[in-house]
Amino acid sequence: MNLEQQGLLLEQQLCFDVYAASRAINKAYRPLLEALGLTYPQYLVMLVLWEHEAQTVKQLGEQLQLDSGTLSPLLKRLESAGFLQRQRRASDEREVEIQLTEAGQALRQQASNVPASIFQAIGLSAAEYLQLKRLLRQVMASVEANLPD
Repeated sequence: MNLEQQGLLLEQQLCFDVYAASRAINKAYRPLLEALGLTYPQYLVMLVLWEHEAQTVKQLGEQLQLDSGTLSPLLKRLESAGFLQRQRRASDEREVEIQLTEAGQALRQQASNVPASIFQAIGLSAAEYLQLKRLLRQVMASVEANLPD
């Protein structure tokens, strides 16, 4: 097999390793988040709100790299679960602001064990973990910068 053909082997594909690692990590999150009544994308929304209190839909979308068509159903389900409320801003009714409810704020304490559990499941040292995060962010930035407009 020549080098060109070797490049088409699954084991040679970075994308597959990233995909498989992502699936494994999501699998580790699943039971932890099910206990909280959250899906992984909902957990990401809650992380942003726990950090920043109130956000507009646009701000949330920018931080999570999600469009409003993807974000809106997540927010509706979280609102139905009683974790957040959505309301139009008085200063600009085109903007919808998202705020945590008391139940959403209380969920933060219940979720406090999730990061440590995931860190343990990943099985890296703290230095390796930080290096992996740095490399992944570097890859994301490089790929984004090199995408055609």
